[in-house]
Amino acid sequence: MTTTSTKQGRQDDGGSGLRRVSESVMGVRRFLRQVVSELKKVVRPTRNELITYTSVLLVFVMVIISYIFVLDYGFGRLVMWAFGGEGS
Repeated sequence: MTTTSTKQGRQDDGGSGLRRVSESVMGVRRFLRQVVSELKKVVRPTRNELITYTSVLLVFVMVIISYIFVLDYGFGRLVMWAFGGEGS
């Protein structure tokens, strides 16, 4: 029975460690350049748009809070009625 090794010997050219570090640094630089490039494409809302978006968000949050409050209050009263406790 013959076994063959699939592991190949490593060749050290003396600068492979530096090359890997250099490639890593270049990768980070490329990433940062791409981030800056994408940030330049961002369109910021105007003052009126920002006020509109904020208002819509606050109204939506208030509606959801009210909905949850009503459900909580209703289920609380239902549980107190079902299990015979003092309701508030």
